[in-house]
Amino acid sequence: MSKIDLISGEWTDIVFADRNQAYGAYALRKSTGRRNVVAIVAVILLAIACQIGLTLKNIADEAAAKRAAMNQVTELSALTQQKKKEPKVERKQLVKQEEVQKVVEKVKSSVKFTAPVIKKDDEVKPEDELKSQDEIMKSSAAIGSFDVVGNDESGEVLKAKEVIAQEPVKPKEEENKVFDVVEQMPSYPGGMGALMQYLNKNIHYPVIAEENGIQGRVICTFVVERDGSITDVRVAKSVDPSLDKEAMRVIKSMPHWIPGKQNGSAVRVKYTLPVTFRLQ
Repeated sequence: MSKIDLISGEWTDIVFADRNQAYGAYALRKSTGRRNVVAIVAVILLAIACQIGLTLKNIADEAAAKRAAMNQVTELSALTQQKKKEPKVERKQLVKQEEVQKVVEKVKSSVKFTAPVIKKDDEVKPEDELKSQDEIMKSSAAIGSFDVVGNDESGEVLKAKEVIAQEPVKPKEEENKVFDVVEQMPSYPGGMGALMQYLNKNIHYPVIAEENGIQGRVICTFVVERDGSITDVRVAKSVDPSLDKEAMRVIKSMPHWIPGKQNGSAVRVKYTLPVTFRLQ
């Protein structure tokens, strides 16, 4: 048997020699060789195109990487030269600009708090008269920097503007100085209202003074340290030894205060506090 070229389609004539060649299967088998050749050529061309595409992509990526590296080197060189050319700028002290004051629409009524000072009765002005704990607790007005007639009980309490100046260099001997008045006086945490509540809650009326009907106002002085602790408690105006002793005990047991400040730094401040004993 001679060799038959399967691509040429001769094998189809042998298979369909004694059959009906008008049937569709003959025509389909007859064109099989041509379709196989077209498919093989298409696959080969597609493979070649993919290979060429990958090669071109690799070449383009390498070129892009080289350009990026060159650009980076150029930018770094330009920055280095710019830094060399920039003149040295002298450091100047920064001046803090004054913040814009917020407009307070709702203001709460407040009563000016004046630090207690021992004076003669005829030298005390009516507006500077110390108020008792009961008067402060019953009043709806808050304790503030000055007397203010407010327009809303839920509003804000006006505060004095605090100006922070540059702290001068102080000699070491001035660090332990005790000030009588400073820019920002020391305060009890929570304000005067919280201080009055603390005194009313913690004062125990001495039995001897209660039995003898002794009452009055004991004026004490103490030093609020830079860390807020209380030291050097003394009685400036005595009423009775038992009341004096109880007033000093309560003051010594107070929690740390917010220290006073002078030129923005915490300092030691002498404070005067009246403690009222009143029989019910």
